[in-house]
Amino acid sequence: MPIIVNVDVMLAKRKMTSSELAEKIGLSPVNLSILKTGKAKGVRFSTLDAICKVLECQPGDLLEYRPPVE
Repeated sequence: MPIIVNVDVMLAKRKMTSSELAEKIGLSPVNLSILKTGKAKGVRFSTLDAICKVLECQPGDLLEYRPPVE
């Protein structure tokens, strides 16, 4: 999929663990893992908003578009 999720990058920059983030945004660690690995089919704006607030970042810091190589 050409959408890359960079939550791990932001977590490392903020020196925060996935479980800390999951707790702060009210998301299960399993669902956060699904999002981080790019296996999620979509993400709610409320979830994206919560992640951005906690990590003090912009949506573009978390999501990246890479066109497929043809």
